[in-house]
Amino acid sequence: MKIGLLGFGVVGKGVYELARMRQDMQVAKVVCLEDITLPDAQVTRDFQDVLNDPSIDTVVEAMGGLHPAFEFVKAAMEAGKNIVTSNKALVATFYDILVPLAQEKKLSFRCTAAVGGGIGWLSELERSRRSQTIQEVGGIMNGTCNYILDAMHRTGLSYDEALKQAQGLGYAEAKPATDVEGIDTWHKILLSSNVAFGVTMDKDSVPVSGISQIGPQDVAAFQAHGLVCKLVSCARRTEAGISAYVQPTLYPQGSLEAAVPSNYNLITFIGSASERMSFYGQGAGRYPTAYNVLQDCIDVLSGKPFYVPYGPVVQAVNQEPLRFYVRGATDSFLEENTQEHWGEGIVTAPVAVSRMHRWHKEHPQAFLAALSQE
Repeated sequence: MKIGLLGFGVVGKGVYELARMRQDMQVAKVVCLEDITLPDAQVTRDFQDVLNDPSIDTVVEAMGGLHPAFEFVKAAMEAGKNIVTSNKALVATFYDILVPLAQEKKLSFRCTAAVGGGIGWLSELERSRRSQTIQEVGGIMNGTCNYILDAMHRTGLSYDEALKQAQGLGYAEAKPATDVEGIDTWHKILLSSNVAFGVTMDKDSVPVSGISQIGPQDVAAFQAHGLVCKLVSCARRTEAGISAYVQPTLYPQGSLEAAVPSNYNLITFIGSASERMSFYGQGAGRYPTAYNVLQDCIDVLSGKPFYVPYGPVVQAVNQEPLRFYVRGATDSFLEENTQEHWGEGIVTAPVAVSRMHRWHKEHPQAFLAALSQE
């Protein structure tokens, strides 16, 4: 295998270093905007050097972002090159273009590192769905949010203090909105749902609530009731259809989710035969992520295409009723549904997830968290 590597940042450099240890693959060219020299690969600023090289059969995209990553990946596929990527935003956003194109061109298109970083989540999900029906997927999928929430619960830091600490350790970006507003997790649950259920989730029908409005008063209220807050995703089969969403959720102290520390992930599927299977590990990092990119390259060598055939577009229904903790806003809807008062916040009677997220979209200054059904 000859690889054209797009990007030489944290993940790209890791892929290059791991690939050098193998006899069955070589990074032949690297597209990078910095002036670097590599002993066994040509470094170029021009993607056309990769695109027009017939000896390069596989492109590894480690640039991140949507553009020009999408244009480069699509052009490479049209030129007959296999694709391996760790870019969850790219795959989730352009799923309905890239997956059918891979099938049309009879190419491999692998993206295991896009969900869970170093956890082999999508590849295991692919194996599992061959022999059983997947009923539910989801869990803690973002290490930045988990670090912030864990620090607030364990050490009493404010949200801003915990975020600053996460940034200092390299767990959070300088502009962390994609993580803390739940967008990163949203991309991951979209992709996980597509693989688990053999569908293409309508992105606009999957609601998201993040953690940026959480305060110390919320954490104090949760601790007083023996609960821990985590940002989680969930997608499950219901009688009405597939329910899928991202939201802060409260778990009892001592539960598996509540115990996940620092920047770790815990991702779970429930199968008709296996029942609950959970995967725990680092959700990011150079070598954990590069390891799964390399595993995908090995799968390409083995002739494995995408995880599942392109499936029909479906909308999330989200009619299941949950109780919600809410602080920071009030109106007649909340007043009618208030069941308890927790400090400065209230806890609602059971409300449909879709209805609660519509309310939150109209009151973005509020913080909300669902009470888990455990």
